Amino acid sequence: MKVKKFDVIVEKDECGWFIGSVPALPGCYSQGKTEKELLENIKEAIELHLETLEEVQKEQESKFVAIKKVAVYA
Repeated sequence: MKVKKFDVIVEKDECGWFIGSVPALPGCYSQGKTEKELLENIKEAIELHLETLEEVQKEQESKFVAIKKVAVYA
């Protein structure tokens, strides 16, 4: 299996919790009481997010039909 690396934005909220988000995976967030806990949790969240994306992509497999031009007034 290939190793993928993701940037994680780490913030600290007003209650002292560490919050992480992954810009490359919209909707992928996690938190932890410590930065270490956050990083463990966000790793799990990323893995689950990728599994879900893979399943959705399999369900949405499509067959190429054509490329068309559409004109609109703008």
